[in-house]
Amino acid sequence: MTIDETGMNKKQLVTKLSGSLNLSKADAERTFDTITNTILDALKNNDSVKIGGFGTYKVVKRKARIGRNPRTGEQIQIAASQQVKFLPAKALKEVFNR
Repeated sequence: MTIDETGMNKKQLVTKLSGSLNLSKADAERTFDTITNTILDALKNNDSVKIGGFGTYKVVKRKARIGRNPRTGEQIQIAASQQVKFLPAKALKEVFNR
C-alpha cells in the first residue's frame, strides 16, 4: 500500500486495520466508524478525548474578532467559532524529535 502526498485516507486506514487485526474489511470499517463516531460524540458534548501515548482532542472556542480581507484590505468581522484542537502526547512528540 502506498501513501500519496496527501497522506493516508480512510480506505487505506481500514485496509491496514483489517490486515493488522485479521478482520474483514467490513468489520474493520465498522470498528473504525465506531471509534471516530465515539470521538465525535464526545467532542460534540464538549468533552476532551485523551488517547494515552497519542494525544488529546478538545474543542476550543474562538472569540469574535476583526480581520482583514487579504484581497481588498477591508476590515471584516469574523464571527465566534469552535474548533477541534489536537495536542500530541509527549510520547508522540518524542517519536519525531529524537
